[in-house]
Parts: sequence; C-alpha cells; structure tokens
Amino acid sequence: MSKLRVECFMISVDGFGAAPEQSLENPFGKGGMVLPQWFSNTRTFKRMFGRDEGTTGIDDQFAARGFVNIGANIMGRNMFGPQRGPWVDESWTGWWGPNPPYHSPVFVLTHHPRPTLPMEGGTVFEFVSDDFASVLKKAKLAANGKDVRLNGGVHTVRNGILSGLVDYLHLAISPVVLGQGENLLAGIDLAELGYSCVETKSGEGALHLVYEK
Repeated sequence: MSKLRVECFMISVDGFGAAPEQSLENPFGKGGMVLPQWFSNTRTFKRMFGRDEGTTGIDDQFAARGFVNIGANIMGRNMFGPQRGPWVDESWTGWWGPNPPYHSPVFVLTHHPRPTLPMEGGTVFEFVSDDFASVLKKAKLAANGKDVRLNGGVHTVRNGILSGLVDYLHLAISPVVLGQGENLLAGIDLAELGYSCVETKSGEGALHLVYEK
C-alpha cells in the first residue's frame, strides 16, 4: 500500500526547519544553510550533480533511502522557490537546474495557477490549489503503487502531520541552534497523533530519528 513519507527533513536542535528571510541566496533563510550540510556532504547528493565522491556512512544511507520506491512528490510553494504571490515571472523552474532529482511527478501546493512544467529526467511540476487530502489522492494515483514523498517546506509538512496523513517521518537533526524561523513541531504532540519513534541513529553530521504511525 502506498505511503506518504517525509524523508531527510532537516531541523535544528531547537526544532527550526528554516530560518527567516528565505531568498535566492539563502534557500533555508539567513543562517539556515547550516541545516543541509550533512546532506550535501553525502555521495547521494554529489551523484545528483555527476560527481562520484562524498561520504558513504550513516548520513549517506539515510539520504539514499529517501529516494527508494518513490513514485510521486508533494512540496509547498516555498520549497519550489523564493517568490511569493502571483507568478509574475514564470522563468523560475526551481533550485535544481534543468534535471531536478525527483524524476517523477511533483505536485506543488500554491494558491496561484501556473502551467504544468516538464523538466529533464522525468520530473514534471504540476501546480495545484486543492486541499492537502485531495492532492495526496492525485499523487498516490500518479505514483502507481509506489510511495509519495512529502518534501516540505515546514508549513507543508506540519499540515501533513496534523492531518494524520503522514505515515513515515524521518527527521535529520543538525547540531546547531537557530533560535528563530519556522518551527516544525511547535504545538504538535506526535505521541497523541499516534506516532512512535522506531529508529534512532547518529550520523556523521546529523542525528536521524524515524517516526511511524
């Protein structure tokens, strides 16, 4: 049965998944670029850009696991890019260049319509304004029996958790304190929502916690 999975979601020790003032230069906000350092050092990340190098330890194992058996993706508007409001300029095609790492349909949650955007390698961005449950149904249909990955940002993942629709939650906690920004779990009681921690491993750059319902 197809699951909704949150993979490699990066937060600080104090729970922030993004710092304030996201921009083209700072995708994770000012001071937030420390969060993905563990991931960007892995072989899995380096291979996305054709480089056969990078770490091969615990962090890389979790990075690689996040792409296994994924047939479709969901992400929020803020993860797709730094723009807000109507699409004044549709030349923006994401942070990832002409060949994004998803290689499957990606449903982008937004209140502002935009034509479907096909990219190299099989990634197709579809911009949708339906409620979360309806988008998940579309994504599961597109996944054709495989799992759906919920990619972020913080607000989108919070909605998924609070809706009770996330089946698998992998948090990668970096040993940094941001102090401000968007907090993933503020006001959320995972145990009350039916989640329990099923795996804990310390990697080279992050502590990995896995929760399942």
